[in-house]
Amino acid sequence: MSAASVLAALRTVALHCQLAAWSFTDEQAAEGFAVADGLRDLFLPPPAAASSAVPQPHLLQWLQLLPTELLSVVLSHLDTHDLARFAATCRPLWRDAPTSPPRPMPLLRPMGSVEMELRRRATARGLRSSSSLPKGALSWVPYLLKCVLCDMLRRETPLAAGYDFSVFLDAEGRLLACGSKYTEEGQLLLGHDWGTDVDPNEPRSIGPPTLVPSLQDMRIVSVAASDSHCLALTREGEVYSWGDGEYGSLGHAGGLTRGARVVPSQIQTLSQIESIAAGRHWKSAAVDAAGRLFTWGRAIALGDETMSSGLGYELDPAMECQPTPKRVDALSEDCVVGVALGHGFTLAVTDAGVVFSFGDGGDGVLGHGSLEAEVLPRRIEALAQTGRRFVAVAAGDRHSLALTEGGDLYGWGDGRTNGHGCDERTARQVAAFVGQRVKLVCTGAVSSRAVTDQGELFTWGSGVRGKLGHGDEEGQQTPKRVEGLRGVKVVATAMCETHTLVADEDGVVWAFGVRSALGLCDPDEYSDGELPEDVLMPSPIPALRVRARRSPDVLPFR
Repeated sequence: MSAASVLAALRTVALHCQLAAWSFTDEQAAEGFAVADGLRDLFLPPPAAASSAVPQPHLLQWLQLLPTELLSVVLSHLDTHDLARFAATCRPLWRDAPTSPPRPMPLLRPMGSVEMELRRRATARGLRSSSSLPKGALSWVPYLLKCVLCDMLRRETPLAAGYDFSVFLDAEGRLLACGSKYTEEGQLLLGHDWGTDVDPNEPRSIGPPTLVPSLQDMRIVSVAASDSHCLALTREGEVYSWGDGEYGSLGHAGGLTRGARVVPSQIQTLSQIESIAAGRHWKSAAVDAAGRLFTWGRAIALGDETMSSGLGYELDPAMECQPTPKRVDALSEDCVVGVALGHGFTLAVTDAGVVFSFGDGGDGVLGHGSLEAEVLPRRIEALAQTGRRFVAVAAGDRHSLALTEGGDLYGWGDGRTNGHGCDERTARQVAAFVGQRVKLVCTGAVSSRAVTDQGELFTWGSGVRGKLGHGDEEGQQTPKRVEGLRGVKVVATAMCETHTLVADEDGVVWAFGVRSALGLCDPDEYSDGELPEDVLMPSPIPALRVRARRSPDVLPFR
């Protein structure tokens, strides 16, 4: 909702309060109107005549006079980052209320409006609210803001990497794409319609990241990409898909199961979605605001005759796919907050910090200590027995990763990519990060990434085409820091078989791997049929700033 719409809604609420003869006096209602006018100048660009802007001190005085009920309306319409700026500016509205010791029941103490709104958001996102401040936290508002912002960072993805192409969200939430595809199906992944007068066998390339026209008026908050299709999530919770529609991976009802979409098209059966995932070999997933998990796409893994690809439900053996999103009913008693799609298997994490896995169990990717497949979701007992709360998962072709609330990383599956250097059928903590706190994890088909709370990037797995960023093509079986990003604080990353993308806290995108996928080469370089050299060290993509928020570990106040 725009700021203008918020202000209009606020004035309506104030008028209704006055007409309904609530406990507000005429004077309080007038103050509410004055605050609405003040907020217009605070949150909207000031008019050309600077003299008409209301002085800042007066605005803060009006905010403090606003009745609690009306202030709650205002705060509920601000996004969390704007709420953080609001709190930093208007401290009297959020400081912990003084109470006389002892405080036997901290949650019954008086709360400011900002804190109440943050607790409401934390509850809505499935975050547990403690009864006392954790050690080191000085006040409730900064602590709650950090919790909510961290959770948002896990769910909002400003960049995605597919086979030989990339997609980005700029600072305004607009979708951009770049890369080069050589097959007729591959052309679809860039989101552009070149028309019918083009030779489908002619290579189609986009050099620098270019706006995808069909979504230019929408605000996108997350993108996901595989080797065959892409997904985009809008701020309103709508999902768009495009690319190769083999086995129903695009999720469109009434269309051809194997149909393709050149430009992004909305999946009509999905709404109020909070996170998305696009998996290799035609599989997709989404989680809605109520914590319900939906999956769709290919129903059997490649080379497999069983229904083991990780959709999470049983299908008629005669069906090759689930063409439209279907809820995973086996998790109906759980609130899912994250999902990751591997090659033939799926990982899901709930608000209680429990990790489930299902699908093909080859290489021990399910973490149950065996190679057996699981059609329905099954809790990973080895993780549950740690007594720790898990908040994020990641899945590659044959390996899995899970991250705890405290920043401990666990890995299992193929030893070349699980972080241990040896095969593991049971989840085990990655020793390389003991003593450090990991805040982000990301996987490709045969490689992995982890970002610490200091913003340092570590990579391991296959180094083909320089996608690990260490200056060569050597593989790494255990995590190794990317020295080319020393001094850069990483807040987001994406990867695939061909390249890696990294965003820092200023929104600058660093890239390495296959040059044609990074927006770092001119399409004319392909005219002679020779591919440009790979990028072996992190290089910034010129003139690109993505929607990467500053780390919530550094707030504007304490």
